[in-house]
Amino acid sequence: MLPSIFGESLFDDWMGFPFRDFESDVDRKLYGKHASRVMKTDLREHDDGYELKVDLPGFKKDQIDLQLQNGYLTISASKGLEEDDKDKKGTIVHQERYEGSLARSFYIGENIPEEEIKARFEDGVLTLEFPKEKPIALPERKTIQITG
Repeated sequence: MLPSIFGESLFDDWMGFPFRDFESDVDRKLYGKHASRVMKTDLREHDDGYELKVDLPGFKKDQIDLQLQNGYLTISASKGLEEDDKDKKGTIVHQERYEGSLARSFYIGENIPEEEIKARFEDGVLTLEFPKEKPIALPERKTIQITG
């Protein structure tokens, strides 16, 4: 078996330690087969603003939260998953619970009102559009003459 050059680590295929298998198995159960692509981000600049795209495969719109505070836009997503296996009598033979959350923050500027940020979620991709921050006009400096 050859190592994958496109994975998160070149050694993942060579060194499949038990804790690594467990961790990736939980990630796969929570975030789906594209777990390694979760929260990958593209930022594009346009003439009048920016477009931010964040990959959130396996999430639903109600599992995503957006917060704007002190010029920082924080994107967080969380989900839980319960699995239970039952025998014919309904006795629980095996039961597991998985829960995970992800978050990223981006500084977009302190002078951008939240109503100017447009957000949509389609096909596992969160798209945010927001204007460029307008510079604050500083008062003009005036010289005071000393008389006498």
